[in-house]
Amino acid sequence: MGAWKTRSAPPRASGTIEALRGLGYTTETALADLVDNSIAAGAKSVAIDFHWLEGDSWISLLDDGGGMSDAELDRAMRLAEMSPALARNPSDLGRFGMGLKTASFSQARRLTVASRKDGASSCLRWDLDFLAKEADGNWYLLEGPAEGSQERLEPLQRMDHGTLVLWEVLDRIVPTGFGQNDFLDLIDRVERHLSMVFHRFLDGSGPSIDLRINGKSIEPWDPFLSWHSATWRSPEVGIGAARWLVRAQGFVLPHKDRLSEREYEDAGGPRGWFSQQGFYVYRARRLLVAGSWLGLGRGRSWTSDESHRLARIRLDMPNAFDADWKIDIRKSTAHPPVGVREQLTKLAEDVRARARRVFVHRAHTNTSFGRDASVAPAWLSEEGSSGRRYRVNRLHPAVASLLSEAGGTDGRVEAMLRVLEETIPVQRIWLDTAESGEQPEGGFAGEPDSTVIEVLNACYRNLVVKKGVAPDAARRQLLATEPFDLYPRLVSMLPDELSDLGLSSSEVQ
Repeated sequence: MGAWKTRSAPPRASGTIEALRGLGYTTETALADLVDNSIAAGAKSVAIDFHWLEGDSWISLLDDGGGMSDAELDRAMRLAEMSPALARNPSDLGRFGMGLKTASFSQARRLTVASRKDGASSCLRWDLDFLAKEADGNWYLLEGPAEGSQERLEPLQRMDHGTLVLWEVLDRIVPTGFGQNDFLDLIDRVERHLSMVFHRFLDGSGPSIDLRINGKSIEPWDPFLSWHSATWRSPEVGIGAARWLVRAQGFVLPHKDRLSEREYEDAGGPRGWFSQQGFYVYRARRLLVAGSWLGLGRGRSWTSDESHRLARIRLDMPNAFDADWKIDIRKSTAHPPVGVREQLTKLAEDVRARARRVFVHRAHTNTSFGRDASVAPAWLSEEGSSGRRYRVNRLHPAVASLLSEAGGTDGRVEAMLRVLEETIPVQRIWLDTAESGEQPEGGFAGEPDSTVIEVLNACYRNLVVKKGVAPDAARRQLLATEPFDLYPRLVSMLPDELSDLGLSSSEVQ
């Protein structure tokens, strides 16, 4: 057979780079890619600085990693210089050899990288405006910083080794109409994102880095509230055979009632409670996917919903499995291989079921009177032949009191309860919850203590006077009854002497 005739068909530099700008990076995901490179270079300290100068604003990242020689920097600045199929160091957070360039091009038209190693400095830059003017379409790396940018590289010169990445001409970050307040909001978004993505490098649980924005240390955001005593966690297990082995652990976060207002707000994460449920996929301790059901489910894929908002599952995978898990160039999506999907589904089903029970029933215990007490709900959920129905709990003290006083021959109270049960606005509640992203409040939310006390006294009086329950036992029962379980202080203040409730002598007798 004769040799094939070939033609060289290199892509035009300016057109290719402009196309790569549309890969879908945000400023926060782009900067996370740069931090990956710093960690891979052995950095212990990474400083990101935002400088507002309107149209001349700029962003820099400086690390104290090992640095690069001129030849190493030349390779690092070339696109796809290293094949993603090659074996990587287990701690390497890169894969495609593209992150530095594509992340930077997505945000800025000028990328300058300076590095120091063994006492020598090197500096190269890509300038998209320069490439756009070159008629031949070739790939031209420029040496040294742009005119007027030299002083922006000075922090590196005071270090023995390290690398500084400089973004200038921030057309994707500072468009027309973008103001200083917008710039400050952007800094906040970046901080929240990096605190989540690198939380295992910031919490002191393993090899760590000091990550700062404009001199301020970034605090870690733990998506699993692993420090909270009310967080449920499964044992850590291996998923898959040797070919796809990953480590997995399920978590069910505490109900809102068990968290302070600040804890609840923080636990929602950068994207809010509704969007942060599901799997958290880590590669070499770096978070890739922050809350997703990964297309798993029986029959159809699970979607985010309110009843499973407390379910979060941690997956740890080595970087050798990137191709199997279809990790994308932005390191933001993952697809479990067929060989692990069934095991992951079973784990998720268990965690989801536990999370739903906590969310719906509040799985609340209270030890104020010396023992645990399961909470008696005001509503019961029942599965029937025609589907799920919700019934008023006739044994609830308030309901039982009303039925008792109405007598067995008066069906008006029972009729009223049935009307309430048959007209529960389930769809309206679901829609309001989905639109707001917040759980409807209950438990006398926003009501003054006087209102709670009025209802509480009525139930207490019925237990003691009508049912003959001893005061101490009545308090115990109320403490284990919705919604009074949320008010242990008020329950504890109920008096032994019923006259203190303002009862007449005939009522007491």
